[in-house]
Amino acid sequence: QLSSDTDLEDPDGKNARTTKGAAAKKGKKALGERAKGGGAGTLPGAGWVNGHHRENGMENMTLFEVVKMGKSATQSVVDDWIEAYKHDRDIALLDLINFFIQCSGCKGAVSVEMFRHMQNSEIIRKMTEEFDEDSGDYPLTLSGPQWKKFRISFCDFIAVLVRQCQYSIIYDEYMMDTLISLLTGLSDSQVRAFRHTSTLAAMKLMTALVNVALNLSINMDNTQRQYEAERNKVIAKRANDRLELLLQKRKELQENQDEIENMMNAIFKGVFVHRYRDAIAEIRAICIEEIGVWMKLYSDAFLNDSYLKYVGWTMHDKQGEVRLKCLTALQGLYYNRELSARLELFTSRFKDRIVSMTLDKEYDVAVQAIKLLTLVLQSSDEVLTAEDCESVYHLVYSAHRPIAVSAGEFLFKKLFSHRGPDEDGLPRRGRQSLNGSLIKTTVFFFLESELHEHGAYLVDSLWECASELLKDWETMISLLLDEPMPGEEALTDRQETALVEIMLCAVRQACECHPPVGRGTGKRILTAKEKKTQLDDRTRVTEMFAVALPLLLAKYCVDIDKVTNLLQIPKYFDLDIYTTGRLEKHLDALLRQIWEVVDKHTDIEVLEACSTTYHYLCNEEFTIFNRVDIARSQLLDELVDKFNRLLEDFLQEGEEPDEDDAYQVLSTLKKISAFHNAHDLCKWDLFTSNYRLLNTGLQNGDMPEQIVIHAMQCTHYIILWHLAKVSDGSSVKAFTILCDLLLIFSHQIMASGREQLESLVYMPDSSLQAELLNFILDQVFIDQDDDNNSTDGQQDDEASKIEALHKRRNLLAAYCKLIIYNVVEMNTGADIFKQYMRYYNDYGDIIKETMSKTRQIDKIQCAKTLILSLQRLFNEMLSELGLNFDRSSSAFCGIKELARRFSLTFGLDQMKTREAIAMLHKDGIEFAFKEPSPQGEGSPPLNLAFLDILSEFSSKLLRQDKRTVHMYLERFMTFQMALQREDCWLPLISYRNSLQAGGDDDTMSVISGISSRGSTIRSKKAKPATASKRKLEYNKSLCPAEENSCSSSDAVWMNREQNVQTPVMMHSPHLTSTVLRDPKKMRPEDSYTFTMPAEQHPHQALPPQQQQPHHQHQATIDYKYKSLSTLLFNELIRRSSGLMEDDEEPIVEDVMMSSEDRLEDINEGMDFDTMDIDLPASKNRRERTELKPDYFDPSSIMDDSVLNVSMF
Repeated sequence: QLSSDTDLEDPDGKNARTTKGAAAKKGKKALGERAKGGGAGTLPGAGWVNGHHRENGMENMTLFEVVKMGKSATQSVVDDWIEAYKHDRDIALLDLINFFIQCSGCKGAVSVEMFRHMQNSEIIRKMTEEFDEDSGDYPLTLSGPQWKKFRISFCDFIAVLVRQCQYSIIYDEYMMDTLISLLTGLSDSQVRAFRHTSTLAAMKLMTALVNVALNLSINMDNTQRQYEAERNKVIAKRANDRLELLLQKRKELQENQDEIENMMNAIFKGVFVHRYRDAIAEIRAICIEEIGVWMKLYSDAFLNDSYLKYVGWTMHDKQGEVRLKCLTALQGLYYNRELSARLELFTSRFKDRIVSMTLDKEYDVAVQAIKLLTLVLQSSDEVLTAEDCESVYHLVYSAHRPIAVSAGEFLFKKLFSHRGPDEDGLPRRGRQSLNGSLIKTTVFFFLESELHEHGAYLVDSLWECASELLKDWETMISLLLDEPMPGEEALTDRQETALVEIMLCAVRQACECHPPVGRGTGKRILTAKEKKTQLDDRTRVTEMFAVALPLLLAKYCVDIDKVTNLLQIPKYFDLDIYTTGRLEKHLDALLRQIWEVVDKHTDIEVLEACSTTYHYLCNEEFTIFNRVDIARSQLLDELVDKFNRLLEDFLQEGEEPDEDDAYQVLSTLKKISAFHNAHDLCKWDLFTSNYRLLNTGLQNGDMPEQIVIHAMQCTHYIILWHLAKVSDGSSVKAFTILCDLLLIFSHQIMASGREQLESLVYMPDSSLQAELLNFILDQVFIDQDDDNNSTDGQQDDEASKIEALHKRRNLLAAYCKLIIYNVVEMNTGADIFKQYMRYYNDYGDIIKETMSKTRQIDKIQCAKTLILSLQRLFNEMLSELGLNFDRSSSAFCGIKELARRFSLTFGLDQMKTREAIAMLHKDGIEFAFKEPSPQGEGSPPLNLAFLDILSEFSSKLLRQDKRTVHMYLERFMTFQMALQREDCWLPLISYRNSLQAGGDDDTMSVISGISSRGSTIRSKKAKPATASKRKLEYNKSLCPAEENSCSSSDAVWMNREQNVQTPVMMHSPHLTSTVLRDPKKMRPEDSYTFTMPAEQHPHQALPPQQQQPHHQHQATIDYKYKSLSTLLFNELIRRSSGLMEDDEEPIVEDVMMSSEDRLEDINEGMDFDTMDIDLPASKNRRERTELKPDYFDPSSIMDDSVLNVSMF
């Protein structure tokens, strides 16, 4: 029978190993026999039922579920399993095996029969077959807090299991043999989940065994000492029985030690040796992490070259996480001085690799490599060469702060940690203190690194380990001000400059408490302790430098670099201390020294530093404000008076200024500009002086360049200070000026060979364009009664109304200029064009002229903008009136009337506007069929009524273009649409008729009668001329209704060489005439043919199996209709495909329009090149007399009227 799980509970625990012998060597084949002798027939423990854990008597759970839930303490779970193992070790061991199988994510389970009759390899093969290969996830790789906790519980379970079994069960040659054999087999599996889980389990099992071996080693040593002590006693006092017992115990411990070592050797050779170079980085990392633990715990057995070589080899691993585990494992060894002494051979062999890893591409690896070298440096100062150290030194300037801080710690340990015997009696502060020599060492290092502009980086790197040294500002000041002691070498000028920079950086680091720019992610929230330290340091800085800074400025007044850095220190002062500490006299001394610096220097950096210092000191919140303000005013009075005096002499007529006068003016102007940057000098009226200076230079052309630059800079500051004080003024004036600036600095500025001005070109972004358009819509398109621009409450006064209208017309004209000169997108004009009818009397002439100019620029884009404006009006009408609106309503009729007006603006020459009109129809058709009916199948599309509006442009199509547009329309129609005759389908019927009717007529008017309930269209008996029972398939999506430019499908549709495709998918033959036709004999409308891209329409016909069966009469109609449609399509192909592909557009003679068309268009017809205004003379006479002849003349941009804001 099995013994207790501890030697204390069972003094005869050694009897637990009675199964050693032949039965143990048979392995699984003797399992049944051992089961009979192991209490297989007894009941399981109280916590287990049929191999399942019973928790609180409520439910049965597997070992995996218990560990995963983590509700029970690991100790109690292991104790319950041991109790079950005592009653039936086969069942308990089977449950442990299934635990590892389930932890691997396998859905299968090892049965009792499999466990008794199959070898481990066969069981693993069976489990592999039952593994779910669809998902690559398993518990160790799953994310989430539950699975992270599971990994910890999994490892704890193994450790506790071995610890609880260490006195008996692990020596029964059954549990450990079976477990190690299983884990070794699983670790060699091709299934990653098995390999990963079993490797982790085996490594944790090995770590637990190392602890057991360590305890055995300690017990053996204790037993040996007891044995030696007893044996050395005199014979009379020697207890032979105790000697025999101690000898027997030592022998037993040795046997246990040998057996544990055999187990560890089996795991190491069976698992580690193969898995430390596994293809999976996580598995390799597990192996390296655990071997580091073994070497640290049981150094006598593992800390030798036989095991260290694996860590050294793995430092070359291609994965950063594995290299990181190597370094952390070695850090644990080098941290212990006793262990580090045994690593000399390893260090000499792999030192170069560790040094090279400080430049690892993985920042975490580089940080740990530097920390490891720091530990190596502490263990032995002679191991690292000067070259090795220098490769780490320069990393203090790294932009990655963790690397820099680690390198700073290495630098501090190397250069500052060694003290000589003569340094113990040195003073704590001052020039002769220990810190004095360390600060000099820091300065020497800073200069040798030759990265003087990165002093802040060096200080930040050393801050965490040497902050006390860097905050010893008293010693730094002493090194700068005090004379050197006899025999002491004084600092050179270069060293003093470096010391001043380091001192400034240390002050900044102490007062701001965050890394310099470029290192770190920004400011972080300080803790209460850090805030207190910050306040204390700021107080020390103020008290110390308030006294020392005037002295330092007096000593280094002429040194540009030193003065520039010293003048930055006051911005870290606590200005209240000047008053509370009674330091006003030192403040006066500081202000006098700043005055001296301004008087002696002309360098921009120095002057700006003086200006910034005055700006910080002139804070109205502190009591010292009046004192500083008076000093600043006196300084500026002197500078301005000197500048005005020099300027009078400099600008005297008839005298050529000499170089000395020019230098004096330039130096004074530099000082004024530097102060004007941070201070408001408007009360000194410097604009007049600078204007005189610049105007004289513009007229004479002999002004020195530097004077011009600083005069313009000073003027720039004057404007900025005035802008800062500007309150909410006239938005109208700002809009007008902005439009002028956008027009001046548009691409037009490069015209006439002025390409050198390309850098000045500015194009407004989409947000600015939207703001400009919204301003126009809010300020221009308003009712007369809503206008609030009139003054003195005279809204009813006719003169004020005319003036307000004139201003609004100027605003609209300014924006329209941006459209026609391509400063803003042309499609933004859609919101302007849609107001054409509503504000016809006020702005009709401007809008019409804008349409005319845009059409000259791009006919197609202009047409797309016009149809876009109609579409927006149509959408607004839908949102206002709803889906079931009346087509006889005033809103819809107004849109139709606007479409008719737009149509008339295209003029009489249809050949010039042919492409534009065709593209307009294409966009209109797509918009009409874009949205399906919200009422479902069988109802007209949401925007179908838009075809009624679109029909106003049918009269502008040539005959063959009508056929092509009609074919494009057919692609969006289903066969059922062609048969509909309800009122809701009248827009489609009327639009199709407008494309079919007329025969030889190229124009027709459909401006009235369509919306009438008694339309004659209903009474037509004839079937539609063309219809398609099968819809077209297409590959391209519909173009958006508000697309900015012509899409790719537009280009295909407008391609002259593309063949016409019929709605029944019958491709017309690719015919090319072999006879050159006389252009004079060709009809104008036959000289050009449009083709449509094959696009799918959103309304799909129902499949045959879903359609309702028709009556016989309906079938006959369908058959006749299909036959007629096919004949008509074939005739259409024959008539429209006879043009040559490469024909040039022929020169055509004027073609007289029909008298019907001429009568229709004679009232408002106009060519798009004209500028006629349709307003009646009585309503438009004022505008005709007041406005300029051409609103969009580019020359008007630069004249004086533009500068005076007036745009007309």
